[in-house]
Amino acid sequence: MAAASGLQPRLLSTFVGDRLLHSRLPLPHLFGYKTGGGHHVSMRFSRALSGLTNLLFNRRIVEEVPNTKRKPLRPGKLSPRRPVPDNILKPPYVDTRQSPGISSGAEVHDEMGIECMRASGRLAAQVLQYAGTLVKPGVKTDEIDEAVHQMIIENGAYPSPLGYGGFPKSVCTSVNECICHGIPDSRELEDGDIINIDVTVYLNGYHGDTSATFFCGDVSDSARKLVQVTKECLDKAISICAPGVELKKIGKTIHDHADKHRYGVVRTFVGHGVGRVFHADPVVLHCRNNEGGRMKLNQTFTIEPMLTMGSINPVMWDDDWTVVTEDGSLSAQFEHTILIIEGGAEILTQC
Repeated sequence: MAAASGLQPRLLSTFVGDRLLHSRLPLPHLFGYKTGGGHHVSMRFSRALSGLTNLLFNRRIVEEVPNTKRKPLRPGKLSPRRPVPDNILKPPYVDTRQSPGISSGAEVHDEMGIECMRASGRLAAQVLQYAGTLVKPGVKTDEIDEAVHQMIIENGAYPSPLGYGGFPKSVCTSVNECICHGIPDSRELEDGDIINIDVTVYLNGYHGDTSATFFCGDVSDSARKLVQVTKECLDKAISICAPGVELKKIGKTIHDHADKHRYGVVRTFVGHGVGRVFHADPVVLHCRNNEGGRMKLNQTFTIEPMLTMGSINPVMWDDDWTVVTEDGSLSAQFEHTILIIEGGAEILTQC
């Protein structure tokens, strides 16, 4: 699951709900920084600073999608929160009802931790694969959430997004122009839609995080190409990972490939460390940057590029979660949790 980038220099998870992040940095430094390419990177902040948030995320909703017959995305009705059996181990943030923010320090594992990460990653991949089979015209995104929720708890795991900073569902379903963190609701999928399904499971104390973009019915060639190139960006980025490699090479690899096809790369949301906590160091930027840091042996983190056909600027809905492109253009995303091993990287979230 994507997190928002910021100048802490830690990343701030977008799953912060209405909680305020406390920082020792002056306020202006919390709202953005200059990457190597000189682009301003904003981050989502607490609604306690709603006035400043509105400067970052104009809340307007696009009334029409230019140059297409596609209807703009609109929020539907939410079903009640789904229960989780008491015997299932839950992340600490569920009981406290507070957003944990970002854990400093890399997620580096011993042999037992690696096996736990493999198990959680494998389950997340299986759930995502199953969720993809449900994508058909007429299916409600809430029905996908219900199926995902049930499969996760039947396997003795907890759906990590549920209750994180107030997020009301067990999976994110981001349709068409939605960049990330779409909330499953009563909207029915339509022929020609693309939908990113973002699954995170908490199994035996470890999170596995993955997502993919799926086709619904007869999808246009232009949308198919966007999805294909986004997947290629992820694959190329993973291929350069190994111990000692600079993290900034991930962003350059993704940005270079996206540029070849003239797609935009979303700067605002980033990959992150994942393991015993949902979001941790390092910040994994998907654009060109001059951030420091190198990959470590036995470290786990996500890479999750988001590409757009048009504007890369995010607009946040009033639900406090859903983020769409400013101009209503399509957005696609793919994500894997990887483990840094000798000579390369192991993809943990694949079947």
